[in-house]
Amino acid sequence: MTDDKFRDPQGGGSLILAWQATNKTVLIVGGGAVAAGRAFNALEADARVVIVAPDINDELQYRVDRGQVSWRPRKFVDADLDGADMVLTAISDAEESRRVVNACRNLRIPVNAADINDLCDFWFMSTHRDHSVQIAVSTNSKAPRLANRIRRQVAAALPRGTGLAVEQIGRLRKRIREADPKPENSKRRMTWLMQLCDYWPIEQLANLDSDNIDSLLEAYVRNDDPQTVAIALDSTSVGSSSGVPSPVLHGQLVSDTGILAHPLNGKRGKLTLVGAGLGDPELLTVRAHRALLEADVVLADKLIPEPVLDVIKCEIYTARKFPGAATEAQDDLYRRGLEELAKGRNVVRLKQGDSFVYGRGGEEILFFRKHGYEPEVIPGLTSAINGPGLCGIPVTHRGVADQVLVLSGADRNGALPSIPSYLATRTLVVLMSVKRLAQITQLLSQSGHPPDLPIAIVERAGCSDQRTVRGTLETIVDVVERVGHNAPGLIVAGFAVNVLSDMAIQDRYLDPSTLGLHSAE
Repeated sequence: MTDDKFRDPQGGGSLILAWQATNKTVLIVGGGAVAAGRAFNALEADARVVIVAPDINDELQYRVDRGQVSWRPRKFVDADLDGADMVLTAISDAEESRRVVNACRNLRIPVNAADINDLCDFWFMSTHRDHSVQIAVSTNSKAPRLANRIRRQVAAALPRGTGLAVEQIGRLRKRIREADPKPENSKRRMTWLMQLCDYWPIEQLANLDSDNIDSLLEAYVRNDDPQTVAIALDSTSVGSSSGVPSPVLHGQLVSDTGILAHPLNGKRGKLTLVGAGLGDPELLTVRAHRALLEADVVLADKLIPEPVLDVIKCEIYTARKFPGAATEAQDDLYRRGLEELAKGRNVVRLKQGDSFVYGRGGEEILFFRKHGYEPEVIPGLTSAINGPGLCGIPVTHRGVADQVLVLSGADRNGALPSIPSYLATRTLVVLMSVKRLAQITQLLSQSGHPPDLPIAIVERAGCSDQRTVRGTLETIVDVVERVGHNAPGLIVAGFAVNVLSDMAIQDRYLDPSTLGLHSAE
């Protein structure tokens, strides 16, 4: 019997680091285009750059003339290594490169020899830089050209203003630490900033100015929830790649009674309740896709994935939803929906998964019906059934599982679910529950479920980065603590979990390719 508690390393990768080069000396041997590129990268990291070469190109001469780098106009000698923290060779003479490398190895100085992989202690990656944001792609020197293509695609997918958003959050983080430096408040600082970063669209974090940062600091000091901070943002200064507007609601069209008066322009609005499915826009129904394209405004849940939002061509208003503030978020969407309907607009209420599976869709129909609007309903794929299926887990399988029970990880009051006694032929799916994994597994044990019961955590099903984490009732908590969790996710318990998997996948736990049913690339 094999010990499958711990995952074996794959090997063959590189140790990815962000090296702090400030005031460190980087010695570059060579004076051509490659050396110039290496010099630029080192200068961007605030390193001291020394060039050793009999001749240098125009770019390096430009940097020498402006004091950005120093130049020793001759061939390399071993004494050049005195005080060097890193050495980069960028010359065409392979034997000379090997001599430099050997001299570095004797002094334990890390060295890179351009285009000679077996001499390198490290190699350069294809990088994207946007202010403090740096993204690097490595193919471990197997396909550098392809690394450039991958890097361009990753960079193109970033929301506009990502680098500025990081800069502004860095400013706010510094201000908060200065205002509340106590070590015992570290968790509070981290939680508050984490909620801010998770909630606000990146484009609008990029638009924060000094006054906004002052307002956010004051909100932190008062211990306000980030969603309640009313600050004015100029949403046009950076632009929006996602179409998500400011979460601050401007203007009130609702009467004192909370009910809208007659339509403002005589035209009656239309409301459609659309299930967004699992995250991949290709998994939207044809009818849902058409409704999104025809909408005048879309009221979207916070967790709707960006690829689905990218289908939408009109204004998007995102629910301001945090744990513990679901009622306020729902009321906010009701208010905005009535505002838009009063203008005679075609409103789509976009909900994750299927609106009637823990989506409060029934409540929304009753609310808008009371206000004179009968919503059209367009179903969506639900993660409870289709999420496991996309990750190679059939919730029923002849001879293994003949029933499915779907639960929520918490009821409306936050209480844990009631789990029935163990039945070997049942698949149990628990939504919105991974943060309570330890408590859920304890309840399963208390209700008679065996320690070797297969458990899977299905993460971001239907998205390009979907992942399955596998274990057993006895091991799954330790596995998730080790590998981390990418929300949103759900728990699947039962012998159907492994019915399509092979031992290699069970041993590996992490299954990014999901048995080939959905590409991980």
